[in-house]
Amino acid sequence: MPKSRIRKKADYTPPPAKQAQAIKLTNRAWVAPVMLAMFLIGLAWIVVFYVTDGSLPIDSLDNWNIVVGFGFIAAGFGVSTQWK
Repeated sequence: MPKSRIRKKADYTPPPAKQAQAIKLTNRAWVAPVMLAMFLIGLAWIVVFYVTDGSLPIDSLDNWNIVVGFGFIAAGFGVSTQWK
């Protein structure tokens, strides 16, 4: 029986090195100050409400002042999603 030819494998050549792609980040310098401001406004709103026994910041809102304070804090978390 005839002998089959032996195929010679090509030498291993590594794949070409990947070039690093420049990541273009937009300037979002406003995000951190706005986020911190929302957190602090919300915290201050709740603290003022408790310290003044509910007469400030808005007397007619009564206990809804707490919801307003947490709303500012939630808005701060919403703004924080834009931070890169």
